[in-house]
Amino acid sequence: MKKRLECNISGRVQMVMFRDYVTRTARAHGIFGTVKNNADGTVSIAAEAEEIKLRELINAVYRGPFLSRVDHIAEKWSDPLGGYKNFDILY
Repeated sequence: MKKRLECNISGRVQMVMFRDYVTRTARAHGIFGTVKNNADGTVSIAAEAEEIKLRELINAVYRGPFLSRVDHIAEKWSDPLGGYKNFDILY
């Protein structure tokens, strides 16, 4: 069943190729959505796919790229809105 996952990730997640890592991982799992840096030093993800794929993304995000450290992921689950054609980094 398709779901929408919005999450906010805190820790050492900026300036460590985190958005690139999330984008490559999401695309490899067939997930659509966006990832962006926030002014407060966190990273936000909005993603839509089958729930199992989104849970795989969360697990990968907890591991993160080599120099990152994820302290907390705040998750919000809902029904998909549609409209995404790819998984992109927002600047």
